[in-house]
Amino acid sequence: MSGMLRNKVQRKCKMRGYTLKVEALNEILSFIRNYEDAEDEALELLLDELQHQSLKSSILDKEPVQRVVSLLCEAGSAAEDINVTTMSTSFSVIDAFLIPKFRYDPIRKMFCEHTGRLPIHGDAPAKAWLYRDRFLLLSQRLSRIPQFSSPTFTSELSDFGSCEISKIQSLVGRTGFSLTLLYKITTGYFSENTIVLAQGEMLLDGTFQVQTFGFPPLEDREKSAMLFTGLDYFGGGIIAKEDTLRLAEMESRAVNEMFVILSDIWLDNEETMAKLETVLDGYEEVEVVPSLFVLMGNFCSQPFNLSYNSFSSIRSNFGKLGEMIGKHPRLKEHSRFLFVPGPDDAGPSTVLPRCALPKYITEEFQKHVPNAIFASNPCRQDLLYRMRRSCLIPPSTEETSEPFEHLVATITHQSHLCPLPLTVQPIIWNYDHCLHLYPTPHTIVLGDRSEQKAFNYTGITCFNPGSFSDDSTFVVYRPCNREVELSAL
Repeated sequence: MSGMLRNKVQRKCKMRGYTLKVEALNEILSFIRNYEDAEDEALELLLDELQHQSLKSSILDKEPVQRVVSLLCEAGSAAEDINVTTMSTSFSVIDAFLIPKFRYDPIRKMFCEHTGRLPIHGDAPAKAWLYRDRFLLLSQRLSRIPQFSSPTFTSELSDFGSCEISKIQSLVGRTGFSLTLLYKITTGYFSENTIVLAQGEMLLDGTFQVQTFGFPPLEDREKSAMLFTGLDYFGGGIIAKEDTLRLAEMESRAVNEMFVILSDIWLDNEETMAKLETVLDGYEEVEVVPSLFVLMGNFCSQPFNLSYNSFSSIRSNFGKLGEMIGKHPRLKEHSRFLFVPGPDDAGPSTVLPRCALPKYITEEFQKHVPNAIFASNPCRQDLLYRMRRSCLIPPSTEETSEPFEHLVATITHQSHLCPLPLTVQPIIWNYDHCLHLYPTPHTIVLGDRSEQKAFNYTGITCFNPGSFSDDSTFVVYRPCNREVELSAL
């Protein structure tokens, strides 16, 4: 029984994004054993309180756990809160650099986790593996599409014809051979580095003449997850089936939970700060305050480059933002604030993924809002503009002429947040997996500089909140039903 409880604690902590040292685990076990009939509720209460602490790392030692236990005991409300369990927000923020790396093995037909170290400055083979991993990820997905499987005598597809995928190198010397594609040019932007299925003919001179092409078909998230169960693609921990069902039920019941998402918060612009205060004033007065505010950069109206020499001013501006939030006691107590750096914010370089904002800049803010989260940025870029600039042919207008819908189709079919050439957007070779979209996510938020948009594509909710500083737009997202509310002042 003790071993089962220990495993349960470790699993639930992983779901919240925490890794426990032995001393921290023992401290948690000693606390929840005081509540024999309500151990799960006691653990959830402790983890909820832990999220409100200012933690130096997601790896927990004894000290922060002991501090939370002391707070609960001193308040004298732990037992009462357990008996009257209420719905509480349960979400984890995973640093992009902590996402596990899986590589598909085409021989064993399975994903294998990379266990070695991943240096920031990779060697030459790391760049080659970047492209190989992207290709194998889509290739294994495509191999399960019935229309592209080899027909058998008992297959229903044999009556209607099917199409077997041939690799380019297999066409050498086979003049007149034609690849057949089941659909025409698909929606999306076709640029260098994107992976496509092509229909065409091998000419006598050895040239493969393409007649039409499209992106590899998508696969349902449920099917992908079912085929490769037990793999922690995102870094949130391996979740047992019963916990997955419990979390889904919690999400569906949390009808009052909402996330407010804003992009381009220029802290050095008085008009922007006045508009932000208006937003905070409004949500301070609602019956149930938002559980999460996501504030995405850029946090300054001018880029942080070599000519920028006023780091103290942005530090001071973050301090003023902290004071502003501190004047809204209900938001400060019940809401979390998550900060994602923009492409022109302070950082070591513009390469993706980007690390969190430097501590020097955020110190003054955290004095006022100690439970704020400063996250990494897997892909917060001017993506739509760059994809359109890098497009090799005009996108098809048969299904849609809306640029944002073409962008959503591109990143979902490519299973990658930024399928641009590396010369256009550099990516850390060893951390390209942080930008993979596999299995297909439920929701994608693109903090793009383009206008505010929302689009549901094959069951995937994707939206762009727009620029708050330029257009006064933002988005309210309700995770219980994935409802997107396009908002503006």
